[in-house]
Amino acid sequence: MSANAFWQIAIELLLAGAISVPFGRYLAHVFQEQKTLFDPVLNPVDRLIYRLIGRDAVKEGMDWKGYAVHMLLTNLLMGLLIYVILSFQAHLPWNPLKFPDVQPFLAFNTAASFVTNTNWQNYGGESTLSLFSQMAAITFPMFISAATGLVMAIAFFRALTPNRDKGPILGNFYHDFVRVLTRVFLLPCLFITPILVWQGSPETLTGMVTSHLIQGGVQHIPLGPVADLEVIKHLGTNGGGFFNANSAHPFENPTPLSNVIETLLMMVGPMALVVAFGRIVGNPKLARVIYTVMASMLVVAVFTAVIAEQRGTPLLAHAGLMQHASAGQMGGNMVGKEVRFGITQSALFDTVSTASATGAVNSMLDSYTPAGGMVSLVQMMLNCVFGGQGVGMLNFLMYGIFAVFIAGLMVGRTPEFLGKKIEKREIVLASLALLVHPLIILVPTAWSLMAPYGVSSLGNAGSHGLSEVLYAFTSAAANNGSAFAGLNGDTPWYNVALAVVILVGRYASIIFMLALGGSLAAKPRVLETVGTLKTDTALFGGFWFATIIVVGALTFFPGLVLGPIAEFYAHHASIGAIR
Repeated sequence: MSANAFWQIAIELLLAGAISVPFGRYLAHVFQEQKTLFDPVLNPVDRLIYRLIGRDAVKEGMDWKGYAVHMLLTNLLMGLLIYVILSFQAHLPWNPLKFPDVQPFLAFNTAASFVTNTNWQNYGGESTLSLFSQMAAITFPMFISAATGLVMAIAFFRALTPNRDKGPILGNFYHDFVRVLTRVFLLPCLFITPILVWQGSPETLTGMVTSHLIQGGVQHIPLGPVADLEVIKHLGTNGGGFFNANSAHPFENPTPLSNVIETLLMMVGPMALVVAFGRIVGNPKLARVIYTVMASMLVVAVFTAVIAEQRGTPLLAHAGLMQHASAGQMGGNMVGKEVRFGITQSALFDTVSTASATGAVNSMLDSYTPAGGMVSLVQMMLNCVFGGQGVGMLNFLMYGIFAVFIAGLMVGRTPEFLGKKIEKREIVLASLALLVHPLIILVPTAWSLMAPYGVSSLGNAGSHGLSEVLYAFTSAAANNGSAFAGLNGDTPWYNVALAVVILVGRYASIIFMLALGGSLAAKPRVLETVGTLKTDTALFGGFWFATIIVVGALTFFPGLVLGPIAEFYAHHASIGAIR
């Protein structure tokens, strides 16, 4: 790796870490009902929203069941609204290009995708959706879905807070929901959107402009309210693009500076949530352990992807078809990547995107080397390397529950986590949350590879084709939304199958973890003794990391062997055959 590439990565990761600390403290203030600088401006906005939804809705506390029910009802109504807007967009305003209604299967897939923070897209936005659909059925749900994941995590954090006097009460969903929307997502969007406009992202209700070319003829260029979508897309770890090319499109990501801004937006939210967790549960030392483990996993992933892409495809390199530049930006595997970003910024962006469950891409993963593409695949399989808004942290704590349980068995003590005993009920709930993820990835992947209507969508045969299908269902299950780009997902089978996986992957794990939080909240706090297993040490952090790797390896390694690992060795075997 060149020094240029190393310092690009180091500076952006360190900058994200530096921003995440004060942002995490701000999040803790928001969720602990402490005063913030923006309260005088935002409190009237909150009161207006409370008046619209009914003041009584935000007064009473909720246990985990009430919290989950109100979350599900809110998301159900939003999902139905998205479906209706898409299904009748031809009859709604702001449709200057006269796009027809979205077909039922595609509308169902899109509604399921955007209400769950997945943002998987089986369509090209600029050729399918009206401006009204882009705003009301795409951009607005990005706020709702991101807020949903974040408040679920906060409700779980409250179950672990010291000196609780509220029993099983985890808070009020609507109160938390409104505060997250106004203070965490809406406010930054108001400040950052003009920066992207300055860099070249359009923000207009003009549907298209016509450009007269020098060599004759005309080119029709679609436009729309792009800049505001881009901010919440990355800040909310959403990932859906206004254009089919996503963040590789020059209107979504026009300059290297905008690329850095969008990369930082993806990282700071999930990173800050770890800092907020430490302050909410009263154990900043434990938060530092979690932050270190997550950051270590991210650093390994980033450098693995960048090095793999800079080395390029072995067959082409052996044949002398690839010239390597000393800066490392134009050599290696540039297929599917934008020249204005180069290999380092492309691999860094996509690795951060899959680590944070954002799903945005500024290059095409289908063109990555087997090792580079496998990095993104593994991160979605683990789904806890910072992860999306709230959900990644919940998954990491789920692995922590297992780590505590295993360690307790090894030393012969009842396992405890933050003063709460981990017993049969908690392990059963954590196990259900864990097992859902591989089940909804591996079963539909196998089904799709056996069925003619599944195989017919493949863009490639062999192990690369298997990776395309495996990646699609992994992305859907992890609510990531990034695509390998070689699979035609706009078919009845993939629209329905991916939508079902998206919905189960989102709500099953959240509900199981919320139930686990409710169980812990109802338990009395156990006093720490000399025999208590401390979870806020570097030693336990290493054990936590090992638990994640071992469980992930046992679960997904066979699928990786048949896909990217087999393709990697096939490339090198081909070189041997040439020699």
